[in-house]
Amino acid sequence: MIKEKLALVPLLPGCYQMKDKNGVVIYVGKAKILKNRLKSYFNGRVTGKTKKLVSEIVDFDYIVTSSELEAFILEINLIKKYDPKYNILLKDDKSYPYIEFKSDPYPSLVVRREINVKKTNKILFGPYPNAYAARRLVNLINRLYPLKKCDKMPKKECLYYHIGECLGYCINKNVDTTDLKNEIISILNGHDEILINKIKEKIKINSDNLNYEVAFDLKKELDYISVVFEKQKVELNDGINRDIFNYYVNNGYISITVFFLRNGKLLGDKKNIFPLIDEVKETLEYYIVNFYTKKNILPKEIIVPKELDTELLSDILEKKVIFASKGKKKRLFDLAKTNAKINLENNMEMIYRNNERNAKASEELRNLLNIDNFSTIEAFDNAHLFGSFTVSGMVTFIDGLPSKENYRKFKISKEQNDDVASMKEVIYRRYQKVLLNNLKKPDLILVDGGVNQVKACMEVLNSLNLKIKVCGLEKDDKHTLTALLDGDTLIRYDIDKKSNVFYLLTRISDEVHRFTINYHRQIRSKGSLSSILDEVEGIGEVRKKELLKKFGSLKRMKEASLEEIKEILPNEVAKTLKDFLGSWGEEK
Repeated sequence: MIKEKLALVPLLPGCYQMKDKNGVVIYVGKAKILKNRLKSYFNGRVTGKTKKLVSEIVDFDYIVTSSELEAFILEINLIKKYDPKYNILLKDDKSYPYIEFKSDPYPSLVVRREINVKKTNKILFGPYPNAYAARRLVNLINRLYPLKKCDKMPKKECLYYHIGECLGYCINKNVDTTDLKNEIISILNGHDEILINKIKEKIKINSDNLNYEVAFDLKKELDYISVVFEKQKVELNDGINRDIFNYYVNNGYISITVFFLRNGKLLGDKKNIFPLIDEVKETLEYYIVNFYTKKNILPKEIIVPKELDTELLSDILEKKVIFASKGKKKRLFDLAKTNAKINLENNMEMIYRNNERNAKASEELRNLLNIDNFSTIEAFDNAHLFGSFTVSGMVTFIDGLPSKENYRKFKISKEQNDDVASMKEVIYRRYQKVLLNNLKKPDLILVDGGVNQVKACMEVLNSLNLKIKVCGLEKDDKHTLTALLDGDTLIRYDIDKKSNVFYLLTRISDEVHRFTINYHRQIRSKGSLSSILDEVEGIGEVRKKELLKKFGSLKRMKEASLEEIKEILPNEVAKTLKDFLGSWGEEK
């Protein structure tokens, strides 16, 4: 069938979709000449992940386009539509932090991962691959300059005003901050000497006033900043923001390195290693375009390898895309390739070992549970605090690797200390959506727990008329995996702690627990303070409003002394609240 279809494919640009025996699209690609590209998959010379892809192909479709640009845009849209498992392998799920400076109505500086480039009252600097460095720089600038620190505008001045780290924008509405704004923007644009001189000035002031502890802390910040700025020095000093992409290929894998240059300084780099399924040109072009669709801000100039179609990329990204053939840009471009090569060589052995382990674990699980297709696993876990702030998390693993863009969070609608009821709600919400939106079903569902959780999950799936394999992860009192419970037969399979299956299931279990607990902490720490206060006996609406007004956040309330809380609450109620806040961290 495939040979007959190949004979009819035209010598034109277009987009193709590879399908497995169930008619599921497992890979989407584009080609300048469809016939040549499709024939290359079936010539018997493919290796690695491409060989595995070809072994699963039973059929293919294609769409002819008028140009390669049109094929590229169609490819991106089809990948979004079908979410093919072999395209997922080329996705970088990480978002990058930016430093956001707001000047209107009052100056403030924060680190943001979720950015909205359409808002006009702010300036964004970055990306910063090193999130710690970005946060430390922001904290230092906030310490040196009297910026607005509060999330909301309080009615009276706070501690920051009294220690000179805020100009009291809540009580001084017409403060001239022009010089302050200009200095901070200059620092973030790469004028290091302004920040260094500011730190030295503060060190001298505190030393003269005998504040030696503060002066010592600032000296440590100066040493740290000096090292960071020294690492950022590169040979390009033209003030242009640019990204540099280069790669290295070996043994069926492609290693990609991106250098982020902002205002002539190297903010850092990003490295990724992927299995090479398609041609290098198509792989890199798709990676670069996908890189900028995740809300990463496009620089003024992008440098890419010469084998890529710079005109095509320029048309899609609407930015200047070039390749460097000589001079300083070429030296940096070559350095990016060197980094890509070193990264692949250093990680190759681990990649092979993990791939072999994942393949063996998948095969063992498939045979153990008698599953025909075994690729996608969705795992669930719950978290709550004494029945409050109940949440669930879902993680997705595809071919033994986490697919973070397919992770999901669920806030349980009813506060309850009932894992079975929570499980029923989250399974219903997840798989009702799968049905309504015709989403791809997993091959296996894993739930954290024993018979009760498994039965609850299967009960919901049966009510939705869905047939998906369900298993429970049973653990001992140390939260170590001990057995796998088959939902169909209720047979309990003891798991050998030295086996490949134990390695895979433990990774999944640890990841879903980490993801869920992190979400639980987020829910508790932001937007949930009012609900927390409802849990404490003796706190009504009036007292709750006063506490919210005074402290504003859970973090500040936890850090407050008993005496500070007693300024608002009676002695016994204040003690109760303090004890309750102290119990946080005792999560399920």
